[in-house]
Amino acid sequence: MNIENRKKIVSIKLSTLIILGIIVITIVGIKIFQKKQNNNEMSIQSKLNIKQENSLKEEIKERTLEERRILVSSRSSAERDGNPNIYIEKEIVENKSEEMIEELKINTTPIEEVKISKDMDLTIRTGLSREDFILLISKLKEDTSNFFKENAGLIYDMCEKYQINEIFLCGLISAESGWNIEQAHRKTFNYISLMSNGKLIKFTSVENGIEKAAKTLHENYLIPGGRFYYGSTLKGVKTKFCPASATWVNLVYQRMEQILK
Repeated sequence: MNIENRKKIVSIKLSTLIILGIIVITIVGIKIFQKKQNNNEMSIQSKLNIKQENSLKEEIKERTLEERRILVSSRSSAERDGNPNIYIEKEIVENKSEEMIEELKINTTPIEEVKISKDMDLTIRTGLSREDFILLISKLKEDTSNFFKENAGLIYDMCEKYQINEIFLCGLISAESGWNIEQAHRKTFNYISLMSNGKLIKFTSVENGIEKAAKTLHENYLIPGGRFYYGSTLKGVKTKFCPASATWVNLVYQRMEQILK
């Protein structure tokens, strides 16, 4: 083969390679373009989907609000029209509340039926409702300073909390501090003469003083295991509460009687 023919063959091969290269580049370019096109379409579709979803959510929200407005309007209309079916549940709740109040009234003791005695268990409550106890104390003529009247609800609550007879606690406060609450007891908020080193212990407020009195009686004098427990009667409490007095039991009981007379 002469040189001229060889040159032609090499030229043809080079041309073929160039053409193949162009074809490959073209194919790759087309695929890249298609991929970008697909991505753009997906992006557009995604945005459309998000927009449609947001639009749908907004529509649902508006419908819900409208339904609520209709419901409220319907209830208001029904209430104005006196429709008894709309508030059946409310009436049931109200009836239950009334039943509970009636049951509470049945389980409480009327003021005129409250009984006391010298050997009574001081941890047994009177059975009075809070309202009746406050009413009873409000009529107490001996309470010239209104201390008992003003604090009747608090006394009742503390007796309930610490399981103490309300009449006893009031009688004890009166016996130790006087119906008018003597100055020393007012200044210290110490109403049953709790002592430390021969002096009245000072408390921070009326509430603190009354609660401390009830708590001390309950924990130390009125329950088995208490430091000074000798029985939950006036005589038992006196054993360590006021051992030197021969009249303490009679004095406290006398004050209790004054409350119920």
